[in-house]
Amino acid sequence: MDYVTPKDKAAEWGLTQRRVEILCGNGRIPGAYRLGRVWAIPKDAQKPLYGRTRQAKEVFKGDR
Repeated sequence: MDYVTPKDKAAEWGLTQRRVEILCGNGRIPGAYRLGRVWAIPKDAQKPLYGRTRQAKEVFKGDR
């Protein structure tokens, strides 16, 4: 499996590098892990849903 850095995913998803690192730290990106000070993210990882949108609220409704 190929891995990329948060900088690469940030450019792909239109987010900041810091936001991608926070998502990794919160466990929102499956398969991401730390290598020292750097996160390794699977190349095929999907952008997680933003929790404040209507679509995300419908998905997360069953979790509560």
